[in-house]
Amino acid sequence: MSKVAVVMGSTSDMPVMQDAIDILKGFDIEVDVDIVSAHRTPEKLFDFSKNAHTNGYSVIIAGAGGAAHLPGMVASMSPLPVIGVPVKSSNSIDGWDSVLSILQMPGGVPVATVALNGAKNAGILAAQIIGSSDKCVLDKIILYKEGLKQKVIDGAKAVNGKKSINNLGTSREALN
Repeated sequence: MSKVAVVMGSTSDMPVMQDAIDILKGFDIEVDVDIVSAHRTPEKLFDFSKNAHTNGYSVIIAGAGGAAHLPGMVASMSPLPVIGVPVKSSNSIDGWDSVLSILQMPGGVPVATVALNGAKNAGILAAQIIGSSDKCVLDKIILYKEGLKQKVIDGAKAVNGKKSINNLGTSREALN
């Protein structure tokens, strides 16, 4: 069974990162959560990053605000895929500093980067990575995406009085 590490720079990142934890648990993927600060606990960062693959993790999700060095530093030391979540924090410049710190990695040190505060997508992406080699997880992702599709269809029906634009045809009378 695959497991994902969700790490963040401080406890203040937890409200954002909880979305990744929740989505992974929804796919029945084991999740370990920890606080690993690139600036305040560098020894812990090094130990975690260098040993994550031997500790049974398949993917690492790293969230950080401000200068947001955590995802890149983890990626520099780990052979595992790292998904970075830029967090809009109290010391952030509208979140752009976090986004660019994670997004603009040098060649050879990739970090998959999701939207600002996009931990839910980070969880989904981690599940998709695992699902590429685990049919059980893949089947759950397929069901999840079908659920997203159905929500849109149901929403369209509600807005259009039970008629979808696809069912209206192309005549002008059908649109009135």
